[in-house]
Amino acid sequence: MAKVTSLKGSIQLILPLIVLFVSCLLVIGCGRKQHGGMPQRPPVPATTARAISQNVPLYIDEIGNCIALQNVSIVPQVSGIVTEIHFEDGKEVKKGDLLFTIDSRIYEAARDKAEATLQADEATLKLDQSQLERNQSLVEGNFISSQDLENLKTSVAIKEAAVKEDKANLKTAEINLEYCKITSPIDGKTGVHQVDIGNVETAYASTPMVSIQRLDPLYVDFVITEGELPQVRHYLQEGTLQVQVSFPEDETKNRMGDLFFFDNAVQNGTGTVKMRAILKNSDCLFWPGQFVKVRLILTEIPNAVVVPYSAVQIGHDGSFVFVVKEDNTVELRLVNLGQRQGDRIVIEKGVSNGDNVVLTGQLLLSPGAKIAPQLPSDAEAKTKEKSN
Repeated sequence: MAKVTSLKGSIQLILPLIVLFVSCLLVIGCGRKQHGGMPQRPPVPATTARAISQNVPLYIDEIGNCIALQNVSIVPQVSGIVTEIHFEDGKEVKKGDLLFTIDSRIYEAARDKAEATLQADEATLKLDQSQLERNQSLVEGNFISSQDLENLKTSVAIKEAAVKEDKANLKTAEINLEYCKITSPIDGKTGVHQVDIGNVETAYASTPMVSIQRLDPLYVDFVITEGELPQVRHYLQEGTLQVQVSFPEDETKNRMGDLFFFDNAVQNGTGTVKMRAILKNSDCLFWPGQFVKVRLILTEIPNAVVVPYSAVQIGHDGSFVFVVKEDNTVELRLVNLGQRQGDRIVIEKGVSNGDNVVLTGQLLLSPGAKIAPQLPSDAEAKTKEKSN
């Protein structure tokens, strides 16, 4: 009987504690229900930008090499001592400008000798022609034999041939004399001269005296793969393709040119096709031998949707962007990417014109998260404050 009484007393002591515990749980549950569940995360600061629609080029990017339109190596065509140099290294010269002078005295003497020989043979020919004219009337009266007349005719023919040879020799001597003054065959820029005054130059020497390159217009050589060739040929049927040439480290410095030609065969071993563009270069922006970035523009894509490149993220399922809804919550959308257009990129599928996409803060976002939109200038200012 005592044990039963003790048990009842223990229950009476524990029961109020149980009631108090349950009441607390009910109060906490009601509080959570009243405040909508777990505490909400504050909005994530993020910069945004609108997707826009614009015409963009369809292109192939390659690395090219600048080639001079004309590259001439100047070599002497007669032997002799270099007596004068008439240009400065690295300067522009025009076609016909005097470059070098070679001692011409020996060639002047050769010309004078050829003139004298011609004059002597012309005098002899004139005498023989006079004798032939006088003796042609005598043969009819048998005052001269037919054989003597034939001999005079042969002598005249020999003298005529000699005079013709003398004229050729004189012409050669005059040409050699002209070769003593070496002129530029093209407009262009000179390199470093390889001979000095007093050097004895040999005709057609293997080492050029100087090289001259024409820099305007300029060729740019590059290659495409054989897989890209059908696409290029397709768009070539619509007309000449344009080429944009720029510096690899600074694409803002660029110039437009035209596709000049492409090779008639695919190169064995490399599977590439050589292409050549031509562009104006009057200010010598580009230099022969310089490597450049070449963009072969195939056509223009109308009304393509583009977004800033920083909006695109890479996930397990591919590329995606966060699109901002009207209530400032974000939606994750998988996208198909097109070609990059400077600091923007074409979105082929997944984003429409006018959609608002997130540019920064993506690492703190998940589908359904809320953002606090900021202008790019505000985000930059806060970043500077943190760095300071």
